[in-house]
Amino acid sequence: MNTKLAQSRFTSIFSTFNRYVLWSVLTIFTLGPIYWMFVVSSRSPVEVYDKPNLIIDSFYAENYTKVFQDRVVRNYMVNSLIVATTNAVLVTILALFATYALTRWKLKGSDSVFFWTITNRMAPPAAFILPNFLIFTQVVKFGDFMLFDTKIGLILVYCLFNLPFAIWLLKGMLEGIPLELDEAALVDRASRMQVLFKIIVPLAAPGLAITFILTWVFAWNEYLLAASLSSSSARTITTRLAEYVTTTGTNYGELAAVAIIATLPAIIFLTFIQKYIVTGLTFGAVKE
Repeated sequence: MNTKLAQSRFTSIFSTFNRYVLWSVLTIFTLGPIYWMFVVSSRSPVEVYDKPNLIIDSFYAENYTKVFQDRVVRNYMVNSLIVATTNAVLVTILALFATYALTRWKLKGSDSVFFWTITNRMAPPAAFILPNFLIFTQVVKFGDFMLFDTKIGLILVYCLFNLPFAIWLLKGMLEGIPLELDEAALVDRASRMQVLFKIIVPLAAPGLAITFILTWVFAWNEYLLAASLSSSSARTITTRLAEYVTTTGTNYGELAAVAIIATLPAIIFLTFIQKYIVTGLTFGAVKE
């Protein structure tokens, strides 16, 4: 009996040890690149090549002062905030209406529509660059106005990729809400819009929050479409990173400083709303 108890305790301790080792390794792999970016951003151009180590023994603040004084960086940051936030709001609203109609109204062929929407997410973004470029520069033109190099153009093209993801994310969440609630409200002469905003939205609030969060992060981090469908006015902060790589060399210190600054809004944003992430992702996962 004592032998079995000792074995059980040893197994528990060994399992706990393995768990901590695993989490430690994952933490190093996750936070390691961020720490290395900060190390590079704290060094002068000479020290970047002279000190290939992970120790921060000095701080070259000029990298950050130059970045903050750069009007282009400030404009790109504002563009990123406008594009990411507007896209997240638009996608969340459209996904809510689309998912509500397809899951609660039991429309014919709704399963096929769900599958068709997610196929847009399966293709690599590079496959859409040329068609979108032609649409932005040749097809959609109103006099001298065209979608190329405009914030509204980026917002709309991001919907192409984020909306299918948002619809599929909300699909499981709305299906977790009993359909009987809709039927009871309709019997009490409530309209479809009243059912949506007074019953579905309050119950699906955690799911809507995580949909907004993930959509915002995807739009904030996107680079390829922003680089190919804008030139100056609508450029986002991610495109600024590539501009530090020139034919005369790469300014690694300022590049790393911009990367840190570009990462901070997402980190701060996720820090304050992280409690909604687990709730939103597990919403509707268990049905009675």
